[in-house]
Amino acid sequence: MDEQHRGKIKKKPAAEVVKYLIGPAIAQDLERSYQTILDINKAHVIMLAEQGIIKQDVAASILECTQRIAAMQEHPEFEINPNVEDLYFNLERYLLEQTGPEIGGQQHTARSRNDLFACEQRMDIRGFYLKLCASFNELRQSLLDLADKNRDAVMSGYTHMQPSEPITFGHYLSGILNALERDFRRIENAWESLNICPLGGGSMGSTTFMINREKTAELLGFDEPMQNSIDCTASRDYCMDILSAFAIASNTLSRFAYDLYIWSTPEYGYVEVDDSCAVCSSIMPQKKNPMTLEHVKGKAAHLEAFFVSVFSVLKNIPFTHCRDSSTEAMRFVWTGMQEFEADIALINVTVKTLTLKRERMRENAVGNFCTVTELANYMVRHDGISFRSAHGVVAMLVGYMQEKQKFANEITTDDLNPIYQTLLGRTTTLTNELIQEALDPSKNAQAKKTIGGSNTDEVKRQLDRLALHLERDNAKLTLRKTQVQEAKENLERLTNELAALAK
Repeated sequence: MDEQHRGKIKKKPAAEVVKYLIGPAIAQDLERSYQTILDINKAHVIMLAEQGIIKQDVAASILECTQRIAAMQEHPEFEINPNVEDLYFNLERYLLEQTGPEIGGQQHTARSRNDLFACEQRMDIRGFYLKLCASFNELRQSLLDLADKNRDAVMSGYTHMQPSEPITFGHYLSGILNALERDFRRIENAWESLNICPLGGGSMGSTTFMINREKTAELLGFDEPMQNSIDCTASRDYCMDILSAFAIASNTLSRFAYDLYIWSTPEYGYVEVDDSCAVCSSIMPQKKNPMTLEHVKGKAAHLEAFFVSVFSVLKNIPFTHCRDSSTEAMRFVWTGMQEFEADIALINVTVKTLTLKRERMRENAVGNFCTVTELANYMVRHDGISFRSAHGVVAMLVGYMQEKQKFANEITTDDLNPIYQTLLGRTTTLTNELIQEALDPSKNAQAKKTIGGSNTDEVKRQLDRLALHLERDNAKLTLRKTQVQEAKENLERLTNELAALAK
């Protein structure tokens, strides 16, 4: 392609177009799409030869040159001229110089840059997406390991940031893991809209050549070809699938990070982030700031913004190929994926190096009245009163103890009976031993054996189930990676076999 004659266009691109559009696009494509474009070229040429659309010796010459270009490894020995418009045309120009326009010029038969770029974007994103799926599951495994070690680490649960009922840290992490499992399901489901092949859709109107789209889809590792040529080049909804799933997952991670953030303060003192995940103040020597947790919380906002950016560009544009969808909508997709990669890595290293202050957690649970719901339950069981009546007794009891500046574990029948007499006209049958049993946070947590409860064996059941699901998810992920890798190996084998005929 001549920079002075780009089809009907008779002038080279304006300097501003080169600076702000073409130049950055070429730089990005050289970094992450060089081999992808060449792989698409290989698959297309192999298919054209098999269909008899181009002759085998023509395909052999094209593929032999393509392999030489591929061997240059993102550092082409030939000039990359931005005035030619994009990386693809620069690669094609070199091919034409090496093979002649009547040979190399046949590569683009039955194809447009529109379906080529749509295919390239899906393949580039697919590689990063699979990597992020694996990283996300590594985080899930880290949390499983931490939860299993702390199934008996009793602590206060909280609602409205107030002490509620005793749980264990393992029980808490099981809750986070269940949410992350749903997050992964949303991430994983994006594969269906991502891994379909647009190659062969042409500019948007298909082609009159009898191409084999199933063949190119298979050679490039896709599940199947997209079923409508307009949809091939118009659609970028898979980007919204991926980024919305990442944004929702980052929201879960942000809420988890917020809990750890609060619990790492001296006032709570439940956890301590490792020195490697913290920074000190430049002026206050006592400070240990949990840096990673602050960034994890912040990055959730970025992920939301990247999704909104893609969504906003794609609305109110034609359902066909245009630069809005193919370029502007894609601008922050890769950035969003990089941000999610950092998000996962930061919370994972924090989890792996986290120190749990088990005694401090138990100490708070003993005294902060999170156990008194069970005291009310004991009244229902032993005294035969309604829970609502027991609730009223305990509410007045807690108020009385707090006025006297006493803790929950200091409650005795001497404190309880006057309130019982006032509200119910009787005294309790509970002994001091039974009261202390009800108020023991460990016994309290262990008594919750129903599905979803905090009992150690029940939490183990939850974690075993989560581990089984993680194993299933990893197995499916391995199959997808294998599918892409085997397609790549088959493409290289067929390319080399055909290219050898040119020698």
